Amino acid sequence: MKLEHIGIAVKSLETSDQLFSRLLGKDFYKQESVEREGVKTSFYKVGESKIELLEAQNNESAIAKYLDKNREGVHHLAFGVENILEEIKRLENAGFQFISKEPKVGADNKLVVFLHPKTTNGVLVEICQEKN
Repeated sequence: MKLEHIGIAVKSLETSDQLFSRLLGKDFYKQESVEREGVKTSFYKVGESKIELLEAQNNESAIAKYLDKNREGVHHLAFGVENILEEIKRLENAGFQFISKEPKVGADNKLVVFLHPKTTNGVLVEICQEKN
């Protein structure tokens, strides 16, 4: 398992892209919309990990709901694994609960699942695997 990316909820992707480009000294390497989740994302490479900026595309998206209750900032930590199904079993056996145990297609060509924050000290944790 490795730190794959840190997800940051933002109100304006355009404004935040300008900020992170200045901060990191480089532009995002990828932008994409995940229609099913109602988000638009920008990705920045930082060493061996990434930063994912997430902007809500509609009021029903998880990011819009998050920003209604919280300020902009860290939304989740994502850990990359080789076999997401085996990792789900391992984590479930270790007592962790999932928001959903069924992997779904996320941004950046990944299969993803999320652990429930009530079992991870209040931190939303994403487990992800490269899609084949």
